[in-house]
This record gives sequence, C-alpha cells and structure tokens, in this order.
Amino acid sequence: MKKRIELDDREELVTCKPVTCNSPKVTIIEYGAGNLFSVKAAVERLGGEVVCSADPEMIRGADKVIFPGVGQAAAAMRQLRRYGLDRVIPELEVPVLGICLGMQLMCAYSEEGATEGLGIFPMRVNEFEKSSKVPHMGWNGVYDLKSGLLEGVNEGERVYFVHSYYVPVSEYTVASCDYQVVFSAAIRKGNFWGCQFHPEKSAGVGERIIENFLKM
Repeated sequence: MKKRIELDDREELVTCKPVTCNSPKVTIIEYGAGNLFSVKAAVERLGGEVVCSADPEMIRGADKVIFPGVGQAAAAMRQLRRYGLDRVIPELEVPVLGICLGMQLMCAYSEEGATEGLGIFPMRVNEFEKSSKVPHMGWNGVYDLKSGLLEGVNEGERVYFVHSYYVPVSEYTVASCDYQVVFSAAIRKGNFWGCQFHPEKSAGVGERIIENFLKM
C-alpha cells in the first residue's frame, strides 16, 4: 500500500508496511502541548491501535506510549502536573517514545523557563546560541546511530527538526546531529527513548523509526 505524504515543500511517496505483530495498543499522551494528529496518523498507517488520552489508567494500560510535545517547556510541565502525569510517566515500564519537547521534558532541567523536568534522563536542556538561525528548523542528517529504534536507518539520513533548545551528547545519546554544536538527536535509557526530531514528519525514514518502536 502506498500513501502520499506532504511535508512543507517536500512531497514523497512512501510504502506503508503494517506492523507484523498483533496491533499494539498505543496511547499518545494528550496534555495540551502535542501535535497529535500527525503522530496518530503515522501510527495508524502502520497498524497501531491508537488512543489519545491524559488518563493515567489509560496510559498505564497501553502496550506503547508516545509522549509528543510542541511549545514552551514550563507551560507543558504545568499541564503534566495538572493531570498528575509528572508522576505517571517516569513509572511506566512499557516502551515510551518522547518526541521533540516530549524528549526534552524527560530530562532533569531545561533552560527554557528554568523548568524542572521529569528527571528520567539526568540531563540539562540548553538553549542554542542566538548567533545562528534559531530555531533549528528543517532537514538535517543524523549520525552515530546506536539503538534498535534506528535499525534500518543509514548514517547521515535526513530527518525533520524544529527546536530552539537541545540535549547535549552523553552516555544516553543513540543518534547525534550537528547544528552550532553536536547534540543528541535521539536518546535512550531503559524503556525510554526520545527523538529531538519529528519522526512523524520525516517521511520514509521517520516511518521506519516509528515502525521499529511499535515492534519493541
């Protein structure tokens, strides 16, 4: 089955290959700070059974959890605390994928609004220097790929970024990117993964990454 995906000024024909296992029950955390539609559509194309919810029991009962995020870190953390999700997310034992701001909020601290994060990753989220074009927006290559999340992705393949803050490279880095500095494009700790880029907007490469996540 082929679907046409339109991404800004880029249009690409990609092949959708449904996940071969029983359809995983995927909960996308809905807390008022996520681009849910494109994430939900990407998972459903691959055969995932998707629910968008902020209900702790719905999240705890999922086979997989996706934690998207756009916007400002402090405001997003207020929303998580409002729903009690600041306690729920770190305790999850199923595979969890944070996307963009979701990845940053899984860290301990963000310079954006001097925000205390969830502390899953003991990392500080830094702001890009204003001397370069910020936000870092558009297609850029990823390198030093180390995780099963990135199986089948080639060194240097391009994915789609939109961000003004970054996670430095550390022992948790499973993919890196270079913009001003070399930073973490993807991170992993146990059952928690994070992508600074948007796999749901990254055409065929992003589809492969989401498929890998659904098979975990």
